[in-house]
Amino acid sequence: MRRASARIALRDGDRMVELVLSNLRTRPFRTVISIVGVALGVILIALFTGLARGMTDDMAKRASNWKAEIVFTRPGGMAITGSNANVSTRYAEVLLDIEGVKSTVPVIRYITPASGERWGIMQLDGLDWKPFAEMNGMEIVEGRPMNDGREVILDERRMREMKYKLGDKIQIFDRDYAIAGVFSPPSGARIKLSLKSMQEALETDKCTFILVKLKDGADPAAVAKRIDAKYPGNTINFTRDLIIDAEERIPGLQTFLRVLVGLGAFVSTIFVLLSMYTTITERRKEIGILKSLGASKPFVIRVIEGEAFVIGMLGVLSGLAVSFGASLLIETLYSLPFRFSAFWIITAIIIAIAGSLIGALYPAWRASNIDPVEVMLNE
Repeated sequence: MRRASARIALRDGDRMVELVLSNLRTRPFRTVISIVGVALGVILIALFTGLARGMTDDMAKRASNWKAEIVFTRPGGMAITGSNANVSTRYAEVLLDIEGVKSTVPVIRYITPASGERWGIMQLDGLDWKPFAEMNGMEIVEGRPMNDGREVILDERRMREMKYKLGDKIQIFDRDYAIAGVFSPPSGARIKLSLKSMQEALETDKCTFILVKLKDGADPAAVAKRIDAKYPGNTINFTRDLIIDAEERIPGLQTFLRVLVGLGAFVSTIFVLLSMYTTITERRKEIGILKSLGASKPFVIRVIEGEAFVIGMLGVLSGLAVSFGASLLIETLYSLPFRFSAFWIITAIIIAIAGSLIGALYPAWRASNIDPVEVMLNE
């Protein structure tokens, strides 16, 4: 008896699958439109979260090339969207008196609008190259360090992206600066001026932060505590935290990603809802015949939801394929880093399939309530 029931259930399942696939093949254009809608939701989530994560990881990687353990600054000085130079450079000297401190380097981090840049902004570092390079294991791989005049050095990626050559001029602060050299590995801003040149351009004698390198064996937490005790009211960051929290340090990034997730869910749900609702309206006669042959309300709902599930799965596969292909193309053409996260990929899959099933609920309910007698009389 149990085996017979199982065989009957299996045959019913096979018939339902055949019915689902047949319905999707009967209206290929509408099916494709639904799949495209679901794929758009997946692309929104996967592509943009991959770009956001790639860029923050790139920032973290450049920050990790700092060998300094502590960044000394004022409150708000390390804001990514800010350009504050409110730290006295005299701290660079007095911090050397703190037990455990080996060396210090004052840096101006400046962000300025630039119409020619990819994101409309240009990030600059003003620093003394020799102590900075010695502290962080940097080197000039081509050319020479910049002087205190109108000269800059760039990292290798910046030179490659912009197709610059040594001696080319770039405009900063409405002035022309000559490219004197190329440094490696990338660290902080990709364009660096001398500290004096930056201070003269900004008409200040201060800096944004001071990199603090500790002596071998010194405990960063203990040194930070001593610095805070002697110079309270300042902000002391550990470079390891700047690396770990890179994503959290970009204002509004998490809100932006949450909005993308919501938009992706909305797009998937609406596309499937509209498509399935229109399809049900066109298939009233078919559904009426199906019910007159004994199909129950749950069976009709399962068929409609089955179609939505298949659309959701095909949309997921299409969306992921387009996202991965687009990321490779964008990375090749524009050198924008992508890093896809398993969490966001799974989130995109769940949202796409759930959105498809939810979008099909109302059309499925409408289909299950179709009166076969009324359909036969009217059509």
